[in-house]
Amino acid sequence: MDTMASSNNKQDSVIVGRSEQLVDRFLDAIWMERGLSQNTLGAYRADLMTLGRGLSEDNKCIDKANKADLLAFIANRVESGAKPRSTARQLSSFRRFFRYIMREGMRDSDPTADIEMPRIGRTLPRTLSEDEVDALLHAPNTDEPLGHRDRAMLELLYATGLRVSELINLKQSQVNFNQGVLRIIGKGDRERMIPLGDEAMRWLRDFIDGPRMEILLERQTDYLFPTRRGDRMTRQAFWHIIKRYAEKAGIEKKMSPHSLRHAFATHLLNHGADLRVVQLLLGHSDLSTTQIYTHVARERLKDLHGEHHPRG
Repeated sequence: MDTMASSNNKQDSVIVGRSEQLVDRFLDAIWMERGLSQNTLGAYRADLMTLGRGLSEDNKCIDKANKADLLAFIANRVESGAKPRSTARQLSSFRRFFRYIMREGMRDSDPTADIEMPRIGRTLPRTLSEDEVDALLHAPNTDEPLGHRDRAMLELLYATGLRVSELINLKQSQVNFNQGVLRIIGKGDRERMIPLGDEAMRWLRDFIDGPRMEILLERQTDYLFPTRRGDRMTRQAFWHIIKRYAEKAGIEKKMSPHSLRHAFATHLLNHGADLRVVQLLLGHSDLSTTQIYTHVARERLKDLHGEHHPRG
C-alpha cells in the first residue's frame, strides 16, 4: 500500500510539473505579446495552477482538461463560497490559456467555448464628495516633515488620479516642473503624461525644497516620497496613512487605497470632462473600464436633483 501511495504521489508530482511548465510557457508568451504587469501574470498563474493541481488528482494534465472538468472545478469553487467576480476572473484566465494551447497546436478545441461567464452586478467605486476630499487634504499637520510629505502625496493623488503603486514608486526624474506634468509608466508598460495642476505643483516644490531633505538627512534615494528610513513607502503603509487622515477628517465612508483616484475621475466628469480624456489620464487600455465613472457621476446628479429641485 505504501508503495502504491508513493507511486501515486510521484505521478501527481510529474503531472503538476508538466502543468506548471505549460503555464509558464503561456505566461512568457502573453508577457511578450502584451507586456502585462507582474500582478496580472501572478493572478493568471495562481488561477491556472489551482486548476492544474485539482486535475492532477484525476491523473490529468491541465492541457487535457475538458468542459466537464472545468464546470466541476467552478462548481466546487462556488460551493466553497467563491464570489461571481472571482469565478469570472478565473474563467477568463482559463479561456486565454486554452486559446494559447490551441494556437500552439496542442489541441483543436476550446473547453471554455460554451461556458457562460457568471453574471456580475456593476459595482460602483466608492467616491468622495469634493468637500470630503478637501477635508482629507487638510488633515495632515504640514508643520512636520512627514505631515508635509503626506499632504503632498494626497494632493498629487487627487490632482493626477495615479494608482497607489504608481505614487509610491514615483521618482523625482518623472516630475517635469517646466512643463507641469508627470511621466508615468503604467500597466503593460504604457506611458502617459499627466498634468499636475498648480496646487499639486506648489506642494511638491515645497516638499522637495525642504521637508524631503529633513526626512532623508544624509541618506540618498531616487524615490520622491521616502520614509524615515530612506526607503520606498509600501502600499500597506500608505493605506494606513489614508485611513488615519480619513478618520481625522471625520469621513465615515469606507475608504480604499484608490478613493482619491475614483474621486479624481468622478469630479472631472461632474465638471464636464470628456470620457476619453479621463481614460487617457487614468491609463485605462479600454474605454469600458472608464465608463463605470459615468454611472457614479449620474448617481451624483440624481442625488443633487433630488436634494435641490422643488419637485425632486
